[in-house]
Amino acid sequence: MSRDSLLDPAEAGAKTSAEKKRARARELLPEDLENPTPVYCVWELTLACDLGCKHCGSRAGKAREGELSTEECLAVVEELDALGVREVTLIGGEAYLREDWDIIAKEMADRGMRVGIGTGARNLTDERIARAEAAGVDAISISIDGLETTHDRLRGPKGSWAAAVDAARRVGESKVNLQANSQINRLSMPELPAMADLLVDLGVNAWQIQLTVPMGRAADREGLLLQPYDLLELFPLLVWIKQTKLDPANLALFPSNNVGYFSLFEELLRFNGDRGAHWSGCGAGKWGLGLEADGKIKGCPSLPSAPYTGGYLGKDVLAEVVANAPELVQTHRRTRDDLWGYCKECYYGDVCKGGCTWMAHTLLGKPGNNPYCIHRALHFEKQGLRERVVRRGQADGDPFDFARFEIELEPFPQGSPEEVPSILGLALGEISTIDFNQKSIWSKDQLDEYLTRR
Repeated sequence: MSRDSLLDPAEAGAKTSAEKKRARARELLPEDLENPTPVYCVWELTLACDLGCKHCGSRAGKAREGELSTEECLAVVEELDALGVREVTLIGGEAYLREDWDIIAKEMADRGMRVGIGTGARNLTDERIARAEAAGVDAISISIDGLETTHDRLRGPKGSWAAAVDAARRVGESKVNLQANSQINRLSMPELPAMADLLVDLGVNAWQIQLTVPMGRAADREGLLLQPYDLLELFPLLVWIKQTKLDPANLALFPSNNVGYFSLFEELLRFNGDRGAHWSGCGAGKWGLGLEADGKIKGCPSLPSAPYTGGYLGKDVLAEVVANAPELVQTHRRTRDDLWGYCKECYYGDVCKGGCTWMAHTLLGKPGNNPYCIHRALHFEKQGLRERVVRRGQADGDPFDFARFEIELEPFPQGSPEEVPSILGLALGEISTIDFNQKSIWSKDQLDEYLTRR
């Protein structure tokens, strides 16, 4: 979120409390800037899941021990309301695998909060869509991570892509806003143009993208991850997709916090090229909040559990955890003195503060140095260098676990003048014309190579 994405103070003052919660819920109001507090929460209702995604950071599948009861969840809703949270996205695992998910959603909607659901949609039935409508759910965001075969191989069960696309069409016919989210990795990146065409065809109104992070099952598959220098191909590709495919269809693109930072690319992608705004640091615990199904309180839902759990719902007062727990306040009290490596000396260090905490910590074991930065990649390219991340150890196999990587600096390979423009080694002309009905841009052997657990 940026300081220039504000409601006009007069307009804000004219709205009722409930209206302000629903209208542009995540955008910061003047009073938010004066008294920072989370306005957006992502709430994992259960870790139970009906997929088996090979890039799942939480290793979802079975429900957690001690997941909150319905009564406990409703008490949490009251605390979120008192804290001033205006928007909540329910996730899992798969949120709809809890039978009371719509009871919890309705309680939040009745209190004026905007409620969304993030889902793999393998079993998003008409009955569940109707329940979402009745509960006052504002939006359902469906995960699309590639063309059919690519998506299925990433997500686990065969038929996952067809189920997600079918569910998207049915959500689009309902009163609930249809959105989409996608992970960007070595398999999905060359298929992004075709995925954009698919989302336009489905009538999606907002598309959130994020880089696959080496957490959970993704930490077991080093070959699936992008390298920092791949951003040099990714960012121009994203700008081209946005300007030629998404903008004409009024499909809004929302790069997540780990897609960064600075340069003209960020201005065009994150702020639409008309406001001159830029990344302003990790908002975990300051503007955002993450809750786990067994009650863990974190500043961001994606952060590793052990280093960033500041308290427990039902045992601790949520507002006190947000205000005082070191695990939450550390992110927005970070200064240049807490940075290290390249980020400590970077021109933007005082503002950026090392980029996305989630990416930095899961990659290097602590925040404050993040090689997945387009400004940084461009800096090294000018010197004829590039950064490569190399895994040096295995993850433990627990939810939200991570391995340990190191950064290596190496010469940037010099291509020949006749070299055909490419994306991850695939000809740009090929990927720019692929049809979204094609099964995959990859061969079976290539899919096997990238998805093998090592």
